[in-house]
Amino acid sequence: MTASLFLLPNATFFVELFVFLLVLWFLARKALPPINKALEARQALIATSLEAASSAMEEAAAADDERKNLLDAARVQAREIVATANRTSDQVVEDMHVKGQAEYDRIVAMSANEVAVARQRAVEEAAQRMGEIVLEVVEKIVGREVDATTHRDLIDAAVATLRSEANSGTTA
Repeated sequence: MTASLFLLPNATFFVELFVFLLVLWFLARKALPPINKALEARQALIATSLEAASSAMEEAAAADDERKNLLDAARVQAREIVATANRTSDQVVEDMHVKGQAEYDRIVAMSANEVAVARQRAVEEAAQRMGEIVLEVVEKIVGREVDATTHRDLIDAAVATLRSEANSGTTA
């Protein structure tokens, strides 16, 4: 009864062990090095990709910060432009107000001069007409013609009196 005990190895076990070790050695020598190289290359590629992604994220963050800084600078510049425009418009309004006031003052002064000239003409016309009226009244009262030189002296005295009264009325 030679029953085989499965715990005792027989010759096929040693052959199988030898073939297994031979296949293991063959795989370790011939198949594993290219696989390891491919895995290492893949790991290097993944590491490079991760570094590139990290640097791209940093560049994107830097670009975002730069964009924000430029946007803030543009906002500040826009505020300065608006403030300058407001100051300029205020200055233009003030200048126009000053020019308008100067024009108003010039027109009032010119009108005052025109009124003074017209008043002077009216006084002179009134004085001349008054001299004629006085002469007519004197001739009617006296009944004769008054001498021209005496008449002229009377008219000049009346005009001088009217002028002095007109000038004192103008200054008052």
